[in-house]
Amino acid sequence: MKLFNISILIALALSSCATKKGAESGPGNSKSENPVPTQVAFWLTNGDKTALLQRQNTPMFFSTAMKTGTTVVVDDTQTFQTIDGFGYTLTGGSASLINGLPESRKAELLKELFSADGNGIGVSYLRLSIGASDLSAETFTYNEMPAGQTDPELKNFSIEKEMTDLVPVLKQIIAINPKIKIMGSPWTAPTWMKDNQAYRGGSLKPVYFGAYARYFVKYIEAMKAQGIVIDAITIQNEPLHPGNNPSMYMKAEDQASFIKTALGPAFESAGIKTKIIIYDHNADRPDYPISILNDPAAKKYIDGSAFHLYGGNISALSKVQEAHPDKNLYFTEQWVGGPGNFPEDLKWHVSTLIIGATRNWSKTVLEWNLAADPAYRPFTPDGGCTSCLGAITIDKEVSRNVAYYVIGHASKFVTPGSVRVSSNQHDHIQNVAFKTPEGKIVLIAINTSGNAETFHLKYNGMTVTTTLPAGAAGTYTWESKTRSK
Repeated sequence: MKLFNISILIALALSSCATKKGAESGPGNSKSENPVPTQVAFWLTNGDKTALLQRQNTPMFFSTAMKTGTTVVVDDTQTFQTIDGFGYTLTGGSASLINGLPESRKAELLKELFSADGNGIGVSYLRLSIGASDLSAETFTYNEMPAGQTDPELKNFSIEKEMTDLVPVLKQIIAINPKIKIMGSPWTAPTWMKDNQAYRGGSLKPVYFGAYARYFVKYIEAMKAQGIVIDAITIQNEPLHPGNNPSMYMKAEDQASFIKTALGPAFESAGIKTKIIIYDHNADRPDYPISILNDPAAKKYIDGSAFHLYGGNISALSKVQEAHPDKNLYFTEQWVGGPGNFPEDLKWHVSTLIIGATRNWSKTVLEWNLAADPAYRPFTPDGGCTSCLGAITIDKEVSRNVAYYVIGHASKFVTPGSVRVSSNQHDHIQNVAFKTPEGKIVLIAINTSGNAETFHLKYNGMTVTTTLPAGAAGTYTWESKTRSK
């Protein structure tokens, strides 16, 4: 009997040391891995890249044994917001780089990104630019006119520029994941609608509110004709930052007026069900969306508010939720500045966005651009982002950067329709928990300390013990209402 027990201990010890050195490839990259079936499955990313969204072989079973020390208690009887998805912005530049890959490599990459099966990370939400963003090769809208001419009837509206790369890539993505949700965000209105008649800066003239509302309607209908459903639109990307190329300045009172007098009625008249989302800028100005939602005539058309985090604190989302709990919240953009710092970026993005945004009521977490080349191209001249590191870098080969793993730790496991559930925070073990429609509990945690941290997960009266290395991110999954071994 003693020999039998010793053999078990040796096996468990060998198993606990089985973390293999990772490589910059897809999750669970070694096809020879045969993880031991466990009651708690565990995927790990280390700051030093020795594990990259890699399933661990260490057996982890819940037990009823009493344990002391740091304990994360998950309670799925307390529920919060429903999750729409995790993902990126598929910029025009991202689409062109992906579409330029050889067909077999492109199909393989898209399956890896958008399928949750096998080595896929299950990206479930995409943001698109309506017209060019600052990460497009050139500036354009869908209704530009020669200097001095206007087109209030939008007779020259066309999405032809998207038919080369964006639309074909989206069709392939939708074939892989038909349920993916898509948001559209404009960087500017057509220049003839603006008071400076330029791509960069300027504001929308009130006389063109009606025409711009019809522009949104035509965009949604044109994409639908291609089999692409736009689930939501934001009114303007970063309305308080007119420095990008392209960009457009829009005060809160103008956004409210545009919605209540033009866009809302236009959607209603055309039978458009696409969600209208306001703000789409930094967390330092929660007063912007709150002031719009305080206007009942505008609020009735609005689904919720979107945020970035280049300024302010992620807790500002909760201030908007407290002011208008009947409206939704979305986190729609955060960049990684190239060349990046993998361990520090991993800690900040997981703790502040994956955990912080969702703990503050966000239904989405979207990192910025999906793809760039090694020189961070393409970007627009004189106002495009010259150092935005993509989630992937596409050269002759594809390499995966920190935002790939940040999103992957959530998107692969927290399927759309999942509900955030209660879990308690600790100083060094930041975390958030969800219950999926399939009945799994998912806990995402990050160790923000400089040392390895051992802690307990407690659920339904049972506990299991785990360790996260310094700076490491972990995703844990188990069946809800599971029983002890």
